Amino acid sequence: MTNPLLDFSSLPRFDQIRAEHIAPAIDHLLAEAEAAVAAAEAVSPVTWDSFVVPLDDATERLARAWNQVTHLEAVVNTPALRGAYNAQLPKVTRFWSALGQNLALYRQYRALADAPEAAHYDDARRKVLENALRDFRLGGAELPDAQKARFAEVKEELAALSAKFSQNVLDATDEYEFWIKDKQHLGGLPADVVAAARAAAKADDEPGWKFTLQMPCYLPVQAYAEDRALRETLYRANAVRASELGGNEALDNSALIDRILALRMELAGMLGFDSYAAYSLATKMADTPDEVLRFLRDLAARAKPHAQRDRAALEAFAREHLGLDTVEAWDLAYASEKLKQARYSFSAQEVKQYFTEPAVLKGLFGVIGDLYGLRVEQDAAPTWHPDVRFYRLMDGDGTLVGQFYLDLYAREGKRGGAWMDDCRNRRDTARGTQTPIVYLVCNFGKGVDGRPATLSHNDVTTLFHEMGHGLHQLLTQVGELGVAGINGVEWDAVELPSQFMENFCWEWERVQAMTAHVDTGEPLPRALFDRMVAAKNFQSGMATVRQLEFGLFDMQLHSGFDATDDSVLALLDRVRAEVAVNVPPDWNRFPHQFSHIFAGGYGAGYYSYKWAEVLSADAYAAFEEAPGEVAATGARFRHEILARGGSRPAGENFRAFRGRAPRIDALLRHSGMAG
Repeated sequence: MTNPLLDFSSLPRFDQIRAEHIAPAIDHLLAEAEAAVAAAEAVSPVTWDSFVVPLDDATERLARAWNQVTHLEAVVNTPALRGAYNAQLPKVTRFWSALGQNLALYRQYRALADAPEAAHYDDARRKVLENALRDFRLGGAELPDAQKARFAEVKEELAALSAKFSQNVLDATDEYEFWIKDKQHLGGLPADVVAAARAAAKADDEPGWKFTLQMPCYLPVQAYAEDRALRETLYRANAVRASELGGNEALDNSALIDRILALRMELAGMLGFDSYAAYSLATKMADTPDEVLRFLRDLAARAKPHAQRDRAALEAFAREHLGLDTVEAWDLAYASEKLKQARYSFSAQEVKQYFTEPAVLKGLFGVIGDLYGLRVEQDAAPTWHPDVRFYRLMDGDGTLVGQFYLDLYAREGKRGGAWMDDCRNRRDTARGTQTPIVYLVCNFGKGVDGRPATLSHNDVTTLFHEMGHGLHQLLTQVGELGVAGINGVEWDAVELPSQFMENFCWEWERVQAMTAHVDTGEPLPRALFDRMVAAKNFQSGMATVRQLEFGLFDMQLHSGFDATDDSVLALLDRVRAEVAVNVPPDWNRFPHQFSHIFAGGYGAGYYSYKWAEVLSADAYAAFEEAPGEVAATGARFRHEILARGGSRPAGENFRAFRGRAPRIDALLRHSGMAG
């Protein structure tokens, strides 16, 4: 097997995959999949084994190989890899678009749904059929042939534009560097950030300190740099990335935004939807854009008074103690950190010294053990970078549940943010059960000078969040690809298991077990933890309205927005006037970097974070209500939500776990906004 992308016998051969492997492998797998589709169109009689299984076999191989390519494009982006990826993207998109429009396959699925054997299918198979018939309609299978061709063209162009949008953000981030030659400008910055900036300069064989827009550098500058001009310089560079103000016309996302929105509207209109948001919600828990907007505005009405008090307190503190007559956008994080230190007698930087990476991972794995009776063990696999680690997840009886890659550190050529993606999904076959494998990706700062990496508490919650997504994929007990793990789960419920896991970062015994000071090895003192808890909801009003701003902007952008007589930035201004208390400068180009909605699958879906937070807070409340029954409650959560995947509606999963419909009370209480 000379081409590693064609080897499905074991784990991916990430250490051997090269750009030149991509085209021949994907071309081969596309031909194989197209042959399987042709055979499936003609098979008779239509049964699960004669029709679904061979079709799944061929399309799964294509999906697994392409997922490896898209993963590498995100984590070790090189010009050669990007070129090979971009060259194959239209072909792959064209195949999936054609599959979704294939009227012959649609008829075969309907025949299977009507066949006598379907009456005896389990929940998973019934849901696969239900979703397949729905997705054919949403994929344009019922369109006239002429419109099908245009529908496929739109899908193909949208895929290319989304990839370009993401690549522009990555390139604009990577190309920026700011040099400091005079040490006096470094005042207030944490020692590890200064050391990393010095190491970056030395790597370029330059004196001084090199600062970038990578988050482990940018965020500490905003929070701790005493030099206001330095904060403003980096803030401005970050705020205009990938826009017409960014200084590199080739990386300007302005035209891409307009084109993406126009094509999405055209696609939705072809299927009879009055907006892209309505089309998007056809596969979500929420029914209509108006329902989502009501939900967001109801939460905004509750949160904005808290946010206004947060802002007023910050401005008063900044005037009295920091000499700032106005709190500009580049002062927000700095003044907020100073206020938190003054109010609660601790700093995030002080806390960070206790969250050393080995201790955090040990604590995370301990939580997984306590909740679900699972063991996380070091494993071995070929990887795409020396920093990547690989683990296996074992059940209490010694059974392999699944495996995961962990890629924790920021680096050049790696997309920003944090995410989980599947490498291989669970599947039951005649040969046995295929266990799932996932990628967990973060962008933390790496330890320097032989010291372990230290994580902020926000970093820790991010890691737990992504692990929650991973567990959703790894703990599925569903053997049908279409509804195993997060497949088939409504998008606005996908964040439930991830946000649920964040709660355990606030339990004293958990935090004590996952801390070891970078210098002394001592766990976090209880008094410091108590101050952290007291500060837990510090500025929660401002944080909440910020998320609501993004959600309202996204939903309105995709429902009722008309680019012919309006502008994206004007819409954002109106949303901010409605809910925001921190309004950025008018030259801020946030939409140009909003990869979630333009390149990350969250178009008309960003509200999902708050929607799912209602579910996750209420789910965690079940543990609060029975503190001595963690294992029993965890087993129920695993069985009713994680194990079920997409085999039944998310609302049914939640009610089976909680015994009732979700309530907003726990979210408001956890956010300090109850009453």
